[in-house]
Amino acid sequence: MATHQENKDIAIGQLKNISTWVSSVQDLNQLLELILHTGTRIMRAKASSLLLLDQKTQKLYFKVTTGTQKDKMKNFEISLGQGIVGHVAETGEPLLIEDVAQDKRWYRNISDEIGFKTQSILCVPMKVKDNVIGAIEFINKAEGEAFQKSDLELLNVFADVAALAIVNAKKFQIAERENKGLKQALGFTHLIIGQSKDIKEVVADALKVADSKASTLILGESGTGKELLARLIHQTSSRKERYMVTLNCAAVPETLLEDELFGHEKGSFTGANERKIGKLELADGSTLFLDEIGEMSPAMQAKVLRVLQDGIFYRVGGNTPISVDIRIIAATNQNLSEGIAKGEFREDLYYRLNVVELHMPPLRERKKDIPLIARHFVDMFQKEKGHFQIEVSPAAMDIMTKYDWPGNVRELRNAIERAVVMGNGREILPEDLPILNTQSNIESIEFGHTLQEAVDDFKKKFIKVNLEHTNGNQSKAAAVMGIQRTYLSRLISKYDMKK
Repeated sequence: MATHQENKDIAIGQLKNISTWVSSVQDLNQLLELILHTGTRIMRAKASSLLLLDQKTQKLYFKVTTGTQKDKMKNFEISLGQGIVGHVAETGEPLLIEDVAQDKRWYRNISDEIGFKTQSILCVPMKVKDNVIGAIEFINKAEGEAFQKSDLELLNVFADVAALAIVNAKKFQIAERENKGLKQALGFTHLIIGQSKDIKEVVADALKVADSKASTLILGESGTGKELLARLIHQTSSRKERYMVTLNCAAVPETLLEDELFGHEKGSFTGANERKIGKLELADGSTLFLDEIGEMSPAMQAKVLRVLQDGIFYRVGGNTPISVDIRIIAATNQNLSEGIAKGEFREDLYYRLNVVELHMPPLRERKKDIPLIARHFVDMFQKEKGHFQIEVSPAAMDIMTKYDWPGNVRELRNAIERAVVMGNGREILPEDLPILNTQSNIESIEFGHTLQEAVDDFKKKFIKVNLEHTNGNQSKAAAVMGIQRTYLSRLISKYDMKK
């Protein structure tokens, strides 16, 4: 049989091998399991656990476990200060308990419930810069042997390696998420262009909001630039070092929205072959922009409200709470007050989101900004297409300033892009603009309809025109309209426009 010193030498050798992986760790669970299994084998323990401390709930959760009852352990949680492990996490001091029955700190409920007889425990805290992030415990030495103080010293080394793995993994995950976010944001212009009184006022209000943590609700028609305003708030806030996470609630089917927000654990449902990190977790320490919040179902609204109230959520299929620090900015083109009256939107969520309310004005109410915005888009697209200076003819500009732009800035952007692509490369002419009707045909509006009925009527006509011009191709029509294809499909179903 190997001596204790020989076992220690073997352990140190294996720890060195593990340590070389820690700096480039990508799968934290796999590495922690390796560390714990190695320690359990060297300590010749019958069971072991690695628990992580959640600072918000002040509870310890089982991250990795070994032993005959390991699958049952994930169902338990331990309060800070509760039992031997809770005491170690609270004090930051290791413990070697030879007979738990003789120790007043022993919390026997878990052992009794899973049918495991605990005799002795060796437990040390995991620390990062003197802050306890969890604990590692080994239970019952094999063949009736007792844990020794030298085992405690060795376990401290295991705890240090595990803590380093956790820190590096978090750094890697944050860097990976930031890279994904930056790639998604590439080419996205964060400018709000305009000199009109309305746009100056909303920008000024947004800058005031940026310095606070207040949830903000941005109202405005589709295409007015609500996401641009949200990005302005984020980029001038204390969270600007992290990228803003966005989710269009209308672009994701209801059945998938929970998964998009909360993520899921591996094996939580058919097809869940690996863990998925949801938008809430990605936005920890940053801003989460929920676009088209009015499209969210009341059931999902209740779940989002709970996260906003508690700052804690669970992945789908998970039982470990995840704490997040998120600043929420929501946007909608709907009248949420009407939604509340109809029972379609939760009043408590509305007031939680609507700490500050901002209104993005439609383009027709700030026509003096049209020449500035048009010039901006011309400059942007001429560079993309490799053209030199393209001018806008006075006649084309006159048409654009007289047109009401029901699709707002998004429609103007698409119109300019088409004109740059299809024009002569020197000057944008009236015939280059895909404006179907430059007159405000007020005679066609019927008296007696509500505003919502009028909006719905316009949407149906707008969808019909775009589908006709794209030969019924929904993907192309959605691209021209500047919306997601899934959202267009939902609108077609909503207005019963299927052939």
